[in-house]
This record gives sequence, C-alpha cells and structure tokens, in this order.
Amino acid sequence: MSLSSSLTRFATAVLFLIGLTGLVTTVHAADKAGKSSVVIQVSENNPAIWNLALNNAKNIQQDLGKENTNIEIVAYGPGINMLKFDSEVAPRLKEASANGVALLACGNTMKNQKLTEKDLDGNVKVVKAGVIEIINKQREGWAYIKP
Repeated sequence: MSLSSSLTRFATAVLFLIGLTGLVTTVHAADKAGKSSVVIQVSENNPAIWNLALNNAKNIQQDLGKENTNIEIVAYGPGINMLKFDSEVAPRLKEASANGVALLACGNTMKNQKLTEKDLDGNVKVVKAGVIEIINKQREGWAYIKP
C-alpha cells in the first residue's frame, strides 16, 4: 500500500469520526433541552386575539404536558393594553401564569405609553424590548407563533 493511499484512508477515517462526533453532539443537545419551547407574539389590543393566544398556550400544555413546555407570551405595541391589571383577559392571564406561562411586556412600549409596572397585571414581567425577546428566543430555537 502506498503512502498516498494510507493518507487518504486516514483522512477519510478522521472526517468520518468528526462527522459522527457532530451527530452525537446534536442528538445530545436535543435530549438535554427536553422541553418544547414556544414564544407567542401579541401586538394587538384585541381580546379575541389575546384569548386565541392564551388558548394556544393552554392547548400546547395540554397536548405536550405542562412539565414538557416553556411558553412565553410577549406583548408590545397596542397588545400591551391587555396586560393591564384591569383588562378583559386579566382572569385568563392569572390562570396562564399559574400554569407556568411567562407573560412579558415590552419596556419600550411601556415607556412610550407612559406605563409603569403598577399598571400591569401582577404576573407580568417586563423585558427591555419585546421584539428583541422574540428574536433571541428564535435564535435559541424556540418556535414562534403569532395568532
């Protein structure tokens, strides 16, 4: 066997092992994550849209199991109004939060609308920018839904 042939076989074996290692790493990462993660965008001041988003979250938890999901509902623009403590969907927000759904308000929208955390339902957390939250979650592999 020539030196050239031996080097070719060695290089092929090394490339195969590198590819196999990459596959194992990918499978391990998926097993490690273990949960289905979903970010839901709501940017409309419409109780019907909010109820649809809350139904989506509830259905995902029922179908996959609450313990198997990470769900965030991110509101910005006009959609932030439904996160107020006195909104029509406030009882459903409390239910969703009690079931582990994160309710997030856009800090930029709050600033523009001169809202404070006291204006919001007590279960709502504020993020700096709603759209950036959504972008970051998608980068992390979260599914995206806009009802």
